Formats: sequence, C-alpha cells, structure tokens
Amino acid sequence: MPDIIELLPDSVANQIAAGEVIQRPASVAKELLENSVDAGATDIKLIIKDAGKTLIQVIDNGCGMSETDARMCFERHATSKIRKADDLFAIRTKGFRGEAMASIAAIAHVDIKTRRTEDEIATKVEIEATTVKSHEPVSAPAGTSTSVKTLFFNIPARRKFLKSNHVETRHIIDEFQRVAMPHPDISMSMHHNGSELFHLPQGSLRQRIVGIFGKNHNQKLVPVEEVTNIVSISGFIGKPEFAKKTRGEQFFFVNKRFIRNPYLHHAVVAAFDELIPKDQHPSYFLLMDIAPEQIDINIHPTKTEIKFEDEKSVYAIVRSAVRQSLGKYNVAPTLDFEREAAFDISPLKKGESVKVPNISIDPDYNPFGNADKSEQKSKTVPSQFAMTGLEKTNKKGWEKLYENFEIDTPVEQQIISPEWDDSEESDEQKPIQLHNKYILSNIKSGVMLIHQQRAHERVLYEKFIAALAQNSGHSQQLLFPQTVELSAGDFEIIKEIEEGIKMLGFDFREFGKNTFVVDGVPSEMAEEDAKDLLENIIESYKQNNSSIKFSQMECVAKSLALKSSVGNKKLKADEMSGLIDALFACEIPHSSPSGKPTLITITLDDLEKRFQ
Repeated sequence: MPDIIELLPDSVANQIAAGEVIQRPASVAKELLENSVDAGATDIKLIIKDAGKTLIQVIDNGCGMSETDARMCFERHATSKIRKADDLFAIRTKGFRGEAMASIAAIAHVDIKTRRTEDEIATKVEIEATTVKSHEPVSAPAGTSTSVKTLFFNIPARRKFLKSNHVETRHIIDEFQRVAMPHPDISMSMHHNGSELFHLPQGSLRQRIVGIFGKNHNQKLVPVEEVTNIVSISGFIGKPEFAKKTRGEQFFFVNKRFIRNPYLHHAVVAAFDELIPKDQHPSYFLLMDIAPEQIDINIHPTKTEIKFEDEKSVYAIVRSAVRQSLGKYNVAPTLDFEREAAFDISPLKKGESVKVPNISIDPDYNPFGNADKSEQKSKTVPSQFAMTGLEKTNKKGWEKLYENFEIDTPVEQQIISPEWDDSEESDEQKPIQLHNKYILSNIKSGVMLIHQQRAHERVLYEKFIAALAQNSGHSQQLLFPQTVELSAGDFEIIKEIEEGIKMLGFDFREFGKNTFVVDGVPSEMAEEDAKDLLENIIESYKQNNSSIKFSQMECVAKSLALKSSVGNKKLKADEMSGLIDALFACEIPHSSPSGKPTLITITLDDLEKRFQ
C-alpha cells in the first residue's frame, strides 16, 4: 500500500493560512494599516475601490524597507518583531506573526513600493498567488505603498461569499476606526471610489473621536483617567442620556490594540448601574496601558482577544474609574441634584470676618391699622379704566335681563325598569384601555387583553411588507427639507437600505459628505422629526440585522414599525376598536414582528378559579 501522507505545497499552505487571517477585504486593510503604524508612519492613507474587492491600497511615510526585506516580508513566519519565544510576552507592536503578507500574497495580486530614508532608490515587488512576477528598483518617496488587487481571484468560492459593497465597506470602516482611534498622533485618511470618507489630522483623542463619529459627539463625552500599578486607563465615556439599545460605540484598546472583552464590558455597564435602562449600552472609548508580560495576545489569529494575568483586578479598576468619572463630572445623580443656586456662597477672603446683618424693627407697626385706607385705595379706579357716561347708562337696569329666567317646565323623567335592555350596547361592547398600555375587550369565552404597542407593530409591519412588495409607499413632503449628517458607518447603512426605505415613502438625496437632505417621510410618520427618525431606524436596523433569520427588507419594515408604533398613548374608543380590527386582519395577529405575544385571553373558568 503506497504512502498517503504528503507535504502540502507552499501555495496551498498559504491559502489555508489565509483562511484564518484574511476573512474579507477588511482583514487586508487591518493588516496593512497596522504594518504602517509599526513602521513609525505619521501620515497614512487608505484607498479602496469596490469595497476592497478591486483595490486596497495603503500609503505611508514610515521607515520603509530595504531591497532584501521587501522580498522577505512575503515569506511565511518572516517578521522583524520577535527573535525568540520570550519576545511573545514583551510585544507592544501590532503585527508579529509573519503570516499576514504571505497570506495576502497567496490570494491576490500584490504590488509593493518601498524606500528607506537613507536610500536613494526604492524597491518594487510584484507577487501573484505567491509567485514573484518582478523585483526591480524604481523611483518612489520614502515610506511604503502596498496595493492589493483582485482579492480572492484564485479562490472564487471565497469571493462568491462576500457580502454587498455597502456591507464590506462598513467592515473596512470599522477596521479603519479601530486603528485610527488609539493613534491620534498619526494623520489618517480614507478614500472609497474617489470620495474621501475620513480626513483625520493629528490631534487629541477627543478630536479623533469627534472626527470619526461627528461633531455632535463632543458634548456626549466624559473624560476618564486612572493610574494604578496594574493598569493605567484613559479615554472617554458617553453620558448616560446618550446610551443606545445597540452596540457599536464600545471600544477597548490594550496597549493601543483593539480588543473585545465581554468581562470588561460588564464592568463598564456595572458602573452605569441605575443610570441607564437594562436594555441599553453606554458608549465608551477606553485606552488601557498594561505591562506586556501581564497579558497574552497570541491566542487568536486576528489578535482581538487577549488574556489578562489578573483579570479581576482590571475589572475592578475599570468599574471604579468609570464610576468615579460619572460622579466627578456630575453625571451621576447626587443629593443636591436640584439645589438652589443662591446657596453658592463664595468663600471668605483672608482676614475677612463674618458680618452680622442689621435688622430694623418698627415697634409701632400695626398691619390692621391702615385697613380702612387700603380698602378705600382699592376702591379708587384709575382714570384710564373709569367708565364713561354712555357706559354707565348702558349698564342700568341689567337686573331685568334675568327676570322670569327660571321657568318651571315639566321634564319627563327617565325611569329604568328592571326589564330594560339596551340591545345595541350589549351587541357591541366598547373596549377599555388599561394604564395607556393594554386594551381590554370582551369575548364570548371571557376577556382578551391586547398589548397595544405590539399589536400596532404587527399591523404596521405587515402594511410595510405589503408596500415593499408592491412599491406603493405614500410620502408626505416636508414643508422645510431637513439636512441630516451621519457618521461614515451610518451613512453606509442608509445607502445599503436606501431602496427599501424609499419604497416605503422616504424621499431624500445625498448632499455632500455623509449628509442627506430629507424632502419627505412616510405619511404614517409625518409628525416625526426626520433626523430622529433616520437615526432610530439605523439603530433598530443594526439590532434586527444582527439576526440572520431576517432579510434586509424585513429588517427595514421591523425598524419602521417599531419607530412609528403608538407606544404608551391614550387612545379613544374608536381608535382601540380600529386597532383590534386591523390586528385580526393580519396574517399573524398573535405575535409581534419580534415574536413576542400581542394578546392573551382569560376564560371565564379561569376567572372563576381566581375567586375560589
């Protein structure tokens, strides 16, 4: 029997390694950006085309590479970051595995131009599927320019599973933000299909956050600062009133490396206890500096998960630092939350003594002594309000108007006999509203209790789904169009669902960078603010889109239904009856779009048992 175990060719091995490191275009952008940061660049530019499927290019002014290093960087496990195993526990750089460039070169066309400051001639290397096509000297500025073209060209199955351009662009934006945020000292920019999405000059961390997420974030930030022997924490947290139901603005950076850590996230949420609802998440942008030997970052190919040597202590410090900032900047409520401003008395100056106020008393004062004078004064009418002679004449004899006013007229008294029966009222029992939240209605077998918000969500959801299927949404034009400025990520979400929300009745157009002008909204939402409406739809869409069981159109319809439902609102009898009729006209009346029950029934037998 022949031997069956063979060594894989390098090209195949690199493609397998690429499956772990390079999952989508955003993975390539992340690795290239991190290489530029490690190279000491002060200016980095990211250029993508067709969401990275056609081109991902990173240009920096870093240290550059020699002719030999430019070729060696594409070999597996070739790295300048470590020399021995112990170096793994003293790493402060980004990439160190030596797999990224080799994995990228195995599944794409890669061109790299690089020059060190001390060199006069740059080096250009072209690689296609691990095969070196050219290696020659060229003229180029100091630094490195890496271009990755036609990603997954030799693995069509992987390319087929890529998402739409809007989705892939959002993932690239996420990776760009995670690299740009902890490095405000580096000027960074991002371009997509010739349009500039980000232009982030050098500045402070606050300026970097505002540059990424928009000017409105400046008023939402509360600084955090804590220095201990275990870990040093700096950054910002969002004020409680700006907490959201979806995650998206939660960032932990350990030694300027983005990480995900549910345990530390719980520490931040615990610090916000009783300040935000349980179903909402606070925003935070926290940078932690810790000794490299106290963490292990080599546990995941993408290095977004790390292990702490003393995780419980880090948890306690994070929670304490956030809680302290909330109290220090008067974000957390205190006992003197609504204290009188007049109590703010300035401290005494040096040598100044407290002066006792002089109190003068009139011992002869009698509050009742001038009663007659004041009464007489009150009867004196100013000349401008005095009546003229004609007015006095007109007011004479006014008592005659009310003579014989009360006339005894027989009124037929209605007497309800024991046999009285109002058949009309008994045939149609009016529903009753409970606490502006539930609707109680009689049925033959007992009573039915309806959750009015969920019921309205179901009615609107099926209405929106029908409108999407028939493209028959009605729009209410705004008298004054509203300009809505969004973050780059949210802007891509609106472009992703643009077709669906326009079919429902939205009328808007692009107006500059990350900005829309809204001319009309669905007629069901005519009273809503266009900006708040779009922001709520985005948040709801993020929440619904996290589940794979909903299509894009279903997510849009659910988002709009949730936003425009009545909520806890007082309804008239005819409105309650109309809602009940519309609910039972739905295809699935017994559950809301999120799967929660819209109604419950209580039979007469159940009620009888309650009274036994």
